[in-house]
Amino acid sequence: MAKIEKSERELLESVESGEWRPVAKKRSELERYREYARATFKKDRRVNIRISSKDLDALRKRALIEGIPYQTLISSILHKYVSGRLKDEGV
Repeated sequence: MAKIEKSERELLESVESGEWRPVAKKRSELERYREYARATFKKDRRVNIRISSKDLDALRKRALIEGIPYQTLISSILHKYVSGRLKDEGV
């Protein structure tokens, strides 16, 4: 048997101990979470900002490396920051 990581072992133990239960009304629950996802990723506002040419060039290069449009990269960075998943190293 392959060695499993601690998080995988904890998940397996959780399932085997009966902590997991089937979801009642699965279809309505799926639709509810789909709606949450749609609302989260809906881009319904336009923002104009001024940034330095140097920063914009760096963002465009990073986006090219990531294989995404630079506007998408900027939006992703902002979303991660406001949701607490991107931290300022200086803090």
